[in-house]
Amino acid sequence: MCGWLKDKFGVSWQIIPAALGRFLSDTDPVKSQRVMKAMLQMRKIDIKTLQKAYDQK
Repeated sequence: MCGWLKDKFGVSWQIIPAALGRFLSDTDPVKSQRVMKAMLQMRKIDIKTLQKAYDQK
């Protein structure tokens, strides 16, 4: 659901922030799983919240 927008012509686009790609492709599976879990709860992508999930110890 998150990451989608519709332009003035009615065309839908999926927006994926570069930070999300970095977080999800981390070699530490625990970090990337925390980010994915946090993202799946969002209606709109919140990079600060994803960063907190990524940095969590």
